[in-house]
Amino acid sequence: MTDHAILGTWDWAIIGAYLVIVILIGAWATRKASTSGEELFLAGRSLGFVVVGLSLFASNISSTTLIGVAGAAYSSGISVAHYELMAALVLVFMAVVTIPVFLRARVTTIPQYLERRFGPKYGPIVCRYVSALTIFLAIFVDTAGSVYAGVLVLQVLVPGIPFLPACIGLAVFAGLYTAAGGLRAVVYTDVLQALVLLVGAGIIAWEVFAQFDFSWATATAAIPADKLSLVRPLDDPNLPWLGVILGLPVLGFYYWGANQYIMQRVLGARSLEQARGGAMLAAALKLLPLFLMAIPAAFAFALLPDLSSGDQVFPTMIVKFLPAGLTGLVVAGLIAAIMSTIDSTLNASSTLVMVDFVRAEERGWSQRRIVAVGRLTTAAFVTVAALWPLVIRDFPGLFNYIQQVFSYAVPPLAVVLLMGMCWQRMSGRAALLTLVAGHVLGALILVWRMGAQARGLDDGLPHFTVVAGLTTLFCVVLAWAWSRTAEPQSANAAQAQSDPGLLWRPVDAATQERGWRDYRWQSLVLVLAVVLVIGVFW
Repeated sequence: MTDHAILGTWDWAIIGAYLVIVILIGAWATRKASTSGEELFLAGRSLGFVVVGLSLFASNISSTTLIGVAGAAYSSGISVAHYELMAALVLVFMAVVTIPVFLRARVTTIPQYLERRFGPKYGPIVCRYVSALTIFLAIFVDTAGSVYAGVLVLQVLVPGIPFLPACIGLAVFAGLYTAAGGLRAVVYTDVLQALVLLVGAGIIAWEVFAQFDFSWATATAAIPADKLSLVRPLDDPNLPWLGVILGLPVLGFYYWGANQYIMQRVLGARSLEQARGGAMLAAALKLLPLFLMAIPAAFAFALLPDLSSGDQVFPTMIVKFLPAGLTGLVVAGLIAAIMSTIDSTLNASSTLVMVDFVRAEERGWSQRRIVAVGRLTTAAFVTVAALWPLVIRDFPGLFNYIQQVFSYAVPPLAVVLLMGMCWQRMSGRAALLTLVAGHVLGALILVWRMGAQARGLDDGLPHFTVVAGLTTLFCVVLAWAWSRTAEPQSANAAQAQSDPGLLWRPVDAATQERGWRDYRWQSLVLVLAVVLVIGVFW
């Protein structure tokens, strides 16, 4: 077991080589991104399934994921891996329902789809409402959170590195190749980053297991049995089984099916089959974090029992278990995780601003002007992402509160999108009222919970994932009732304004592929794999 906190020559050489390759990919993509807005924002709708799948995976595995999954598994067990397993199931659902509808609509953003679906009266309002909320969550939570968490880990690995310059360096580096090369630069660097990330996580898992002489019996005997249990009791404070059933599907659907910075890769696919193939590849990769991140961190509880916080386990495993050289590769994987999230959210947020707010093409802007302003928008978001971690650092409770906002902000968005896609009677008026009412309810719950926590009292509410599920049911009832009680003329008008091509149809599940290329067979295998994993680690 080694113990080195200072990166050696070989470590820096590996990290430097990785950064040079990223720069070269960004420079290559810049030549094409200068041609049009569609090229900048959607890579010219030319992406294949391997690129889409690896980019989906890399964008999702951020520094907060590496630290959070490992930390939760160290502290309370592998039940946190349900987020990863649910992602695989949601990606299967995407391939069947959302992907064919979005690609047929030829939209650039998810809010743009909602605008078309709900017509000229309510559509633009719903579009801007959802777009603004998506930008806020992407920049202030995903991007700034990834920068903050990444710098904390780098400070462990590189003692003495200043906080603010490190934040600025990470944000600016990702922002440069994102602004210059657009989505093409993002997805092709994500391919590299996904591979580096998987190799890095695999090395840590190998080294941790080596501490037990590669004996599963020895490793499992060294930790409490419940740490390797996926299904936790109803009163579990971390992730009860009811929250897995009620809340995680909703949170997963928003993240994978309605989140612009994730769906942008799918929208950039060159065909429906390539988009579906990418979703299937990403779903298969989402089975790996349980084995590469959660289980090694749970075993690390026996090796590193004195950590004051679970969030320290990932950087500590790097320092304690890896020799020089391999440390550089894993740190490159960490940087890859940070970059893949930052570049994704920056590109998506810039796209949302240009398409949903500026509406450059409607104003007759030239392609050159669209590209230039899109890059300036990215630069503005880089500034926010680099500086907002200072706020998170000064108010450590704030970041935890903002993370919970997802569980209160997501249900209305998921309900409006899914019901609008699958139910023709869903009206624009009902969509807007459901969004407002659902978010008012979520804000009240959040304030109540924060107030109780500040006074050291029990808030009397179930786990936030259970609350997310119950809030979703509330929003479904509201959307159904408001759509059914609309005036006949308004309801008919809403149906007339809704292009049938914007609605999901059973025929959309069909495919031209045969044999193992048929995504339906792939979906069945993935679902059975998830069931098998849950059964083994029940």
